[in-house]
Amino acid sequence: MPLTPDQIRTRDRFETVIGFAAPVLNLVLAVGERISRTVEPDDHEYYPPRSTQAEPPPPHAGSTGGGD
Repeated sequence: MPLTPDQIRTRDRFETVIGFAAPVLNLVLAVGERISRTVEPDDHEYYPPRSTQAEPPPPHAGSTGGGD
């Protein structure tokens, strides 16, 4: 179903606002990260994800894998 001219204008307005807001929001995130690292350089509650060398479990018995 094609968009009406009013819907196209509204979409264009939203995209324009998002386009102007994106650099500002990126700056806010960058400043927040800098402040966070300055205030507390080490995150004592951070636990990195485990990296295992184990193979994934075998597929379920009776599964054909065809998706049909």
